[in-house]
Amino acid sequence: MNAESNISNFLANFKLFGNNIAVIYQGTDYSYNHILARINFWQDKLNYIQAGTIVGIEGDFSPESIAILFVLLEQNAIIVPLDINYKNKNESKYDIAQLEILIRINGEKNIDLITKDNKYDQNELYKLLISKNVPGLVLFTSGSSGEPKAALHNFSKLLTKFDVRRKALRTINFLLFDHWGGLNTLFHVLSNGGTVVTLENRNPVYVCSLIEKYKVELLPTSPTFLNMLLLSRAYEKYKLESLKVISYGAEPMPESLLNHLNKLFPNIKLQQTYGLIELGVMRSKSENNDSLWVKIGGEGFQTRVIDNILQVKSDSAMIGYLNAKSPFTDDGWFITGDTVEEKGEYFKILGRKSEIINVGGEKVFPQEVENVILLMDSVLDVMVYGEKHPFTGNIVCAKVYLDNDVEKVSYIKQIKLHCKEKLALYKVPIKIIIVDEPFSSDRFKKKRK
Repeated sequence: MNAESNISNFLANFKLFGNNIAVIYQGTDYSYNHILARINFWQDKLNYIQAGTIVGIEGDFSPESIAILFVLLEQNAIIVPLDINYKNKNESKYDIAQLEILIRINGEKNIDLITKDNKYDQNELYKLLISKNVPGLVLFTSGSSGEPKAALHNFSKLLTKFDVRRKALRTINFLLFDHWGGLNTLFHVLSNGGTVVTLENRNPVYVCSLIEKYKVELLPTSPTFLNMLLLSRAYEKYKLESLKVISYGAEPMPESLLNHLNKLFPNIKLQQTYGLIELGVMRSKSENNDSLWVKIGGEGFQTRVIDNILQVKSDSAMIGYLNAKSPFTDDGWFITGDTVEEKGEYFKILGRKSEIINVGGEKVFPQEVENVILLMDSVLDVMVYGEKHPFTGNIVCAKVYLDNDVEKVSYIKQIKLHCKEKLALYKVPIKIIIVDEPFSSDRFKKKRK
């Protein structure tokens, strides 16, 4: 199915859904008819943008951003979504993506159209995409280990799965506008006539207040946020009975956290998800509510494990990186970098290969050590990482966030004794630092350093 029919399906459905609420943005309801009207408005304003033009949309999940996104899809532009809340970090991405036009959308009324002075020779991957006469999408990796990598997609291939109608749930769009997880949620909800509830911030108290106010049914988020939710005890202040599903991904889930969530919310389905900037979001099925084993793949995806690293083959995978070498094998498999265990059709994600700590030739998975430390009653959060060492190559270190009632110096000794009972000696943290707050990056993931 081509891009034109993909978008036609969306617009036909929008007419069908009519006055149903499509988006709740900054406390205001916007219907599908409203989104259609804004699409018509922007079709007129942006008709000068030709197919293959590289256009940045710096916005969030406002009705204007959504309308402009669909217009650019119709016009076969190459779309670079950028989150307006990280404007200062976006400058370098303009150059990497070779932006020709930037549309900056700050809310509903403050919208700027900026023509960029693009002095670059066009990337060969862009030429390949443009020759197919389809819309493109550029997504950026987090850049935690250097310059963010820009993944170029054939957008129409990512949209194909939304042609199949599925159940619509009222959903908080927790993940960001520049992240495929956030866009995937948007397209899924809108293709099925559901309602997207947008966030002005990601404070657990605020998120819980919206769940109660709008009777939210699905919360897609990360383990780091779910831990913050437990620490805040915000769930005690609001009625969350409407919540049917909490889906979690983006990083490994600590076993102790999953068990705690399962006991606390016995009537909520806890669903592990799996996706990557380079592949999109794959269909997944957790073995059960309190299990970290997950079945991933589904139609259009193949999986295999080589040297304990998950590899995926998919027709909807990215074309390639604009600014880095290809991560595909010669036979077309994407090397995810995720270390996994296998059990029949199920996988357990152990962590990123890049995060493994090599101690004298032995491999240490930070997640394994964190799971052990989190078993201690007074440990509220922990982050394990490696540090260079002249004799062993690296040592295992841990930053620990403790309950206020604990005597910190003596508790460090208790942590080491506890780890020695549960772990091989080379996995026991040599250095333990007590910190004053839990761990979260601006992407609500642990940043190991």
